Amino acid sequence: MVGAIYGAGLKTQQEYQAEKKQILETPIEERIEVLEARRAELMRTRRPLEEKREELRVRLQKEQQADSASKTETRP
Repeated sequence: MVGAIYGAGLKTQQEYQAEKKQILETPIEERIEVLEARRAELMRTRRPLEEKREELRVRLQKEQQADSASKTETRP
């Protein structure tokens, strides 16, 4: 069992080192292009997530106001 875990760890480390070497050998212009493409992709997904977060915030705020209003009405 320990040998399998150790072997898997070594393989993961070797894969990481190979990927790191490949990235470092890539020309800087190409790395910049990849990073810019990734940034554009992230920016496209950002707006819908911000809208969902705002909708959730508004909904929670309305629920809190409704809860506080109902608690006030039930007090003698």
